[in-house]
Amino acid sequence: MGFLKSKVVIVGAGNVGSSTAYSIINQGLCEEIVLIDVNKEKAYAEALDMQHSMYFMNRNIVIKAGDYSDCKDANIVVITAAAPMPKDSHNRLEMLSPSMNIIKGIVNSVMESGFDGIFLVVSNPVDIMTYMVWKMSGLPAKQVIGSGTALDTARVCCSLSKLYDLDCKSVETFILGEHGDSEFMSFSSATIGGKYLSDVMADNENRTKDATKESLVQKTKQAGWEIFARKGNTCYGIAAATTAIIKSILYNENRILPVCVCLNGEYGLDGLYLSVPTILNSSGAKEIVEIRLSDEEKKELEVSAKVISSFYEELKIG
Repeated sequence: MGFLKSKVVIVGAGNVGSSTAYSIINQGLCEEIVLIDVNKEKAYAEALDMQHSMYFMNRNIVIKAGDYSDCKDANIVVITAAAPMPKDSHNRLEMLSPSMNIIKGIVNSVMESGFDGIFLVVSNPVDIMTYMVWKMSGLPAKQVIGSGTALDTARVCCSLSKLYDLDCKSVETFILGEHGDSEFMSFSSATIGGKYLSDVMADNENRTKDATKESLVQKTKQAGWEIFARKGNTCYGIAAATTAIIKSILYNENRILPVCVCLNGEYGLDGLYLSVPTILNSSGAKEIVEIRLSDEEKKELEVSAKVISSFYEELKIG
């Protein structure tokens, strides 16, 4: 698809949506960005602020506030809008009921424009919201993707890299399943520099210390809440993860990322959205990668599937 004539619409000009737009501009990924928000003044101000920043970036990207008619010829529509997180909550699923009507309104408005591109859902609870967007839009499943556990995966890789004083990109593992309490790490296939993580941890006891698979996953689950408790939101990490997904789509990279996609028999599951390694390119979710999971990991994925699918009836979308 490439840079020329590429257009990204971001619905929601809050911290996540605006940070995502700014990240796209920094990397010069597309020709046009449109911000849509119920607060039109906020969207206008964010776009104007970013316009001025490009003077210092050697960028020539059009960014503006717009409306849903701008979605008609968009390559990607990113949905970041959602209901606010309930005070003192530590469960993204609590956002489901207040967010449902917001997502319904967005999807209906986008599809009325004639949109036939790729939806990228970031709004929490992302696994359920992505399923909802798929069902409501009528688009092929490969064109509806959720940001899923891409950021969670980055978090666990960063934790491991700090343990062993490495570049985090040298760590190869995935956080899979729900973006939430039932997520888990693909520990049995995780590697660092081609060496199984279990062997790295055993052979480096002085650096591994009391770190375990369980403590690493728990730290990953708590990372977002730790940030949220201190500053009231998380934005830079998820914006970077979203931008990486956008780049893989616009530039036809065929990059493998753990994103929320519709399973069609893979891992023994069918018709539900969960995060698994997926090849992303200009068609969207090109192909799901089935990595070999241990028996314990298979059970953990099944638990995630039950947690997420138990909410589908509540969506009331058929």
